[in-house]
Amino acid sequence: MTEFDQIFPLGEKNEAFAQYFIGQSYLAPLTKDGVSTNNVTFEPGCRNNWHIHHKGGQILLCTAGRGWFQEEGKPAKALHPGDVVNIPAGVKHWHGASKDSWFSHVAIAVPAEGASNEWLEPVSDEQYASL
Repeated sequence: MTEFDQIFPLGEKNEAFAQYFIGQSYLAPLTKDGVSTNNVTFEPGCRNNWHIHHKGGQILLCTAGRGWFQEEGKPAKALHPGDVVNIPAGVKHWHGASKDSWFSHVAIAVPAEGASNEWLEPVSDEQYASL
């Protein structure tokens, strides 16, 4: 169970995508048809690998805890409840929890014909520790 109040369900352990995360994440689908909308929760220190959304972007609605978002070539941005991140298609990025806090966001896939995700290398421990 998380150490903070969140407005959406924690969901199940995110086993289907575990190979693309460092640490434990949880996934709670919020919609079943149409636009893919999921509550994603990260345990402290958990983050996903660098990745790119092709043809369709992603919107993150931060709902609980503290986290990070980083686009390739730009400094990492701290995330807090109420923050909104718009990730255009084709932008290499990662997101996850801070070292000492759980973090949740609602991830909304921007629909586009032929949209796909390309999972890339992990965020290095050295890079993450420097935040």
